[in-house]
Amino acid sequence: MPYSKEHKERTRERIVEAARKLFNRHGFEQVSIDQIMAAAGLTRGGFYYHFASKDELYAAAVTSFAATNPFRRSLESGPVLAPDELARQLLNLYLGDAVFGDLDNHCPLYALPGDVARSGESPQRAYTHLARGLMSVFQQALDGRADAERRAQAIVSLCVGGMVLARTSDDPQLRQAFRASAREQALALLATPKDAVPA
Repeated sequence: MPYSKEHKERTRERIVEAARKLFNRHGFEQVSIDQIMAAAGLTRGGFYYHFASKDELYAAAVTSFAATNPFRRSLESGPVLAPDELARQLLNLYLGDAVFGDLDNHCPLYALPGDVARSGESPQRAYTHLARGLMSVFQQALDGRADAERRAQAIVSLCVGGMVLARTSDDPQLRQAFRASAREQALALLATPKDAVPA
């Protein structure tokens, strides 16, 4: 008897989740299809029923983060926030200790940039979509400013760069400093004219 559509979707989600966690921890090149399917509790034979290639799975793993990420869960569990407060809370979560320590759920923007840069168009398209989604949160908070888009781009650059440097340093104090500095500068970019940080 053939599997139901719901069963197929759940199986695909298991594969994507297993892949995202393994890619975050080990990188694209270091993880095999066999390892991904084993982590999902499945055999290799079923892989190509869901994905045409490992690149396609990689793109799906990057895309899935937008729907399953810890930032969304944390922010949606609280009260509805104004755009500027939502942006500040997202900054604090993104660069915070809890997220930094959760390797399995690291954002692909800082967990996988080198891999994505070397991959095909599909993963790069998914990565770009994720970056634009993050920028949109900050751009909405800056609504009304002539330079809102540029500031939002700078804030995302600070967030991602701060986390990349923190992830690659072996110095705990420097890891903390990179993230704290990125947060401070990003918050300054978010400041409205009446609470702007002096130059």
